[in-house]
Amino acid sequence: MASTTNRTAKTRLQLIKPYLEDLNHTLYLWRRNKLAIVGTVIIVLFLLIAALAPLLAPYSPSVQNLPNKLQAPSWEHPFGTDDFGRDILSRVLYGSRIALQIVFIVTLISGILGVIIGITAGYYGGVIDEVLMRLTDMFLAFPRLILAMAIAAMLGPSIVNAIIAISLVQWTQYARLARAEALRVKGQPYIESIRSMGASNLRIIFLHILPMSISPVLVQLTLRMGTVIITAASLGFLGLGAQPPSPEWGVMVADGRSFLIDQWWISTFPGIAIALVVLGFNLLGDGIRDMLDPRLRR
Repeated sequence: MASTTNRTAKTRLQLIKPYLEDLNHTLYLWRRNKLAIVGTVIIVLFLLIAALAPLLAPYSPSVQNLPNKLQAPSWEHPFGTDDFGRDILSRVLYGSRIALQIVFIVTLISGILGVIIGITAGYYGGVIDEVLMRLTDMFLAFPRLILAMAIAAMLGPSIVNAIIAISLVQWTQYARLARAEALRVKGQPYIESIRSMGASNLRIIFLHILPMSISPVLVQLTLRMGTVIITAASLGFLGLGAQPPSPEWGVMVADGRSFLIDQWWISTFPGIAIALVVLGFNLLGDGIRDMLDPRLRR
């Protein structure tokens, strides 16, 4: 009985050993990439700040205190106050939660939509491929920000409509990547073998095409998270996204544009927060791309 248990344990260890070795190699490549480490640290701090914003914020982000309006940075208000006397530091901290929500929801919606359209087009080909890719080309014919502005203006200014607008312009890149990978994978001999054994199209797509096509899409999703934040902030700045008194970073930058010369801190600190988070996502995305590069992994 004991020998059987030992053999079972050894068999399980042999099965998971390649995955453990691959994980160790991935961590080794991550440690070698200094910029990826910097990006990881920035994003981890961003996530912690978003999660702990109610504990870290010294004041309420929405309570007005007009006698304290337009105060310069000080020990009491490290980032100063705005034209309504609201603490800028508290609003920046709470704004990280809004930015995280937008990034997560947009990435989820646009990623799923793009992967479904791309893999469907690449796997089935023919008329389905032509229709879906021409639809993708129609969206790519317009600059993303301009198209997002048009959709948000048509739906009406709100943070929900901004999320919908950004999602509808972000999926195209993922669809093209997923289609290219699906075309490559479906031509492999083992796919033909699986099909000859009677596997259905859905089984082949979800169990074989999708896992082999998802890596470049994940890299692109990470790289595009910074673009999502910039687009959301741009819509908020133009009045097409989150609306005042929301502590969204783009809205905060817009609130301070009338005071930019003398009260520079109102727009500067939210702008720095946007720049740092976008930089973190870009560095992390570059690091993930390098770690998934087969040439580096060899």
